[in-house]
Amino acid sequence: MIKPTPNPPETDPTSPYESLDSRKLHQAADRALDHYLCPPGSTPPPRSNRAMYAVTADTKNEDLLANACETLASAKNIANDFASLMPTSQRRTLLGIAQLIMLGELAVNRVLDNLELPG
Repeated sequence: MIKPTPNPPETDPTSPYESLDSRKLHQAADRALDHYLCPPGSTPPPRSNRAMYAVTADTKNEDLLANACETLASAKNIANDFASLMPTSQRRTLLGIAQLIMLGELAVNRVLDNLELPG
């Protein structure tokens, strides 16, 4: 029988970092990376310590509106999907809620379209 692909090359199953000096190797690799990627005298970029869902005073309006639009679109989809699982009377209520969410999404989209970006 002819195989369509060749045999994979034989590899050594042991990792180079499993030796007694693996900590030293790791530290040396970190120093080498720091030497080439972060030259002496340069400061690393400051880390942002804001929480993922925090709305702070310096958040841009465009970012807030885009996030609101995505949130409303997700809420609309959730309400529509959940409505299909409900009996008829409750389905109408959920579809009404989904429609209200959609109207809010349309309003946010219109504001995003009308927003003049600086520069």
